[in-house]
Amino acid sequence: MTTTVVDDVQARELRHVLQTYRRQPVTFVRGEGVRLFDSEGRGYLDLLSGIGVCALGYGHPRLVAAITEQTNRLLHTSNLFYHSLQGELAERLTTLSGLSRAFFCNSGTEANEACLKFARRYWHTRGEKRTKIVALEESFHGRTIGALSVTSDEHYRQPFEPLLGDVTWVSNQDPAQLLATVTGDTALIIVEPIQGEGGVYPLTPAFAAAINEASRRTGAIVIADEVQSGSGRTGYPFYSAAIGLKPHLMALGKALGGGIPIGATLIDDEVARTISFGDHGTTYGGNLLACRAALTVVDELVGGGLMAHVGRLGQHIGTRLRALASRHSCIVDVRGAGAMWGLELNRDAGPIVPLALERGVVVNRTAERVIRLLPPYVITDAEFDEGLERLDAALAAFGVQG
Repeated sequence: MTTTVVDDVQARELRHVLQTYRRQPVTFVRGEGVRLFDSEGRGYLDLLSGIGVCALGYGHPRLVAAITEQTNRLLHTSNLFYHSLQGELAERLTTLSGLSRAFFCNSGTEANEACLKFARRYWHTRGEKRTKIVALEESFHGRTIGALSVTSDEHYRQPFEPLLGDVTWVSNQDPAQLLATVTGDTALIIVEPIQGEGGVYPLTPAFAAAINEASRRTGAIVIADEVQSGSGRTGYPFYSAAIGLKPHLMALGKALGGGIPIGATLIDDEVARTISFGDHGTTYGGNLLACRAALTVVDELVGGGLMAHVGRLGQHIGTRLRALASRHSCIVDVRGAGAMWGLELNRDAGPIVPLALERGVVVNRTAERVIRLLPPYVITDAEFDEGLERLDAALAAFGVQG
């Protein structure tokens, strides 16, 4: 019996890698533009971009050149010393967001952890023992203990309890409930402007207005988790601006580094004034390589016109997905913006993933019944349509199975 590269990779992982992921039986070895190629030489059109990470696709010449140059010059010095790129990136991000300062880390989860710590430090500095948190149903903020504590799905939380206490979840579609829940004892409100893992649910401007009002009335700190919806993913720098949300703290990650791990927490002046030397830190956060990659992504978004492209692309994607839904009775809703979309089905969407892979397109399932699409920002209308034709065929096969 002939063994393949995939067989060898799987066998080695089964022996040595902690089994926390249910992987698809594909080994990708190369990427070009918006396409991935596996160990057998087969090509796939990527509508997932590494779960929203590879914003510039694969082999983007400016990103490759920047990473190569920085690698040849200097990778890392630690946060014991200055380097020029951290301040430059912080300036770009704060200008885009309207917030004042940035703290750099390694991932979106770490950025959310920093948000939670900074919010708690804010109340400590003010001499108030506020610890109550309001979070949303269908939320997902990461897998570390703090971020997990404000993630609503019991499946993620229950095996690791007790977590942080004093967390209350409210409906993501009920502004009145949120206003009634946030009181003078509430320390913070944490929300995703578009809930990704929870099923690609964009918050409405009315819900954002309720958050702003609750914060104004009670002083509660607002955290916007823009790990998935930020960094240009929706055609806006950050989706908070699209819905009128006014956060004190913002968490970034995923697409920010274009594939190089980086996270960032953006902070307003009011909170930043309460943070002292030594309150938080990280060894790798904001090192030269990560900042150089992120600066390249930001340059492409703004100076390269990529964010405007994503805005136009979103209109095309929305139109095409609604047409797709009209052909498949299993699709019950289409939600999203820019390059972030979800197709909600009337049953478990899990079988779609391997059916799509068989047809050469990469998607994933989230919230059990939702097909999540997070294509690279550089995808063209024609390339998206090509991927959608393959997804259309997968849905047809799914319907036959149903």
